[in-house]
Amino acid sequence: MSDYDIFNGDADGICALQQLRLAEPREAELITGLKRDIALVAQVEAGAGDRLTVLDISLDKNRDALIEQLGRGAEVAYFDHHFAGEVPQHEQLDVHIDPSPDTCTSLIVNAYLNGAHAAWAVAGAYGDNFFEQAEQAAAPLGLDGEQLEALKELGTCLNYNGYGITLDDLFFHPKVLFLKVHPYADPFDFIANESAYHTLRDGYLADLKAAEETRAAIEEETHALFILPDEAWARRVSGVYGNDLARKHPNRAHALLTQLADGGYRVSVRAPLATKEGADDLCRQFPPGGGRKAAAGINLLDEKDYAAFCEAFAKQFS
Repeated sequence: MSDYDIFNGDADGICALQQLRLAEPREAELITGLKRDIALVAQVEAGAGDRLTVLDISLDKNRDALIEQLGRGAEVAYFDHHFAGEVPQHEQLDVHIDPSPDTCTSLIVNAYLNGAHAAWAVAGAYGDNFFEQAEQAAAPLGLDGEQLEALKELGTCLNYNGYGITLDDLFFHPKVLFLKVHPYADPFDFIANESAYHTLRDGYLADLKAAEETRAAIEEETHALFILPDEAWARRVSGVYGNDLARKHPNRAHALLTQLADGGYRVSVRAPLATKEGADDLCRQFPPGGGRKAAAGINLLDEKDYAAFCEAFAKQFS
């Protein structure tokens, strides 16, 4: 029997798996990648009795591979908050999916574990831009304002490391980052003692400063669009900068288009935090775009589709 932990390489995926493996220790092969590397279930060739734990990747994007793994006799536990579409019915599939716009995978796992490692859930929720929900999850812990700020920055930095076009853009491969996180049952010990965290924090602050110097290409009361250059710093910071803009302007939608070396753009969209609706609907109009209601993206937007995207963006959020 073999075990596989298959998880998104962002803060939510890492913190969700951290909670599970602290509560239910298991030696497993780790399958992960960039934040947008979500077709991960197909990377496993499971057999009868093998166990797959899948966290924070859309079932809709992994349905065929999931059905194939179940057909081989694997047992699958699936935790996620993205659009799932039709969920297969199978006796060996244990599903914990909630696509509502007010939760994330770390919080779903936190509920599953009855708050056993809630501080890591709080960091994951902060990283996925669920600030209000993070603070609700933190309430039983009795943390002060300084501790909440520390978990907020931790989640943001873990999330920041997941963005990039290639793994070379990142400071750490997400698998390596999880292995650095895992020895720390207490996230505050990770913050205090792990040098990798300080590497991420320094990189995040430098990249965010560069992003904040970028002027909007479109700026209206209801929506704003920014174009970032074909630079590693821009590829790393685009997602967390989008989250930052969403918090600063909660009634406005945001699109960040990062120029690609071969032409076109990588797109990150944030719906207004006041509504948390529409980002996925917009991005699905430009295949292979997708995501969730509050935050979604397009891996490649052709330059010829830029005007159509701007029109659809304005229509979606005006």
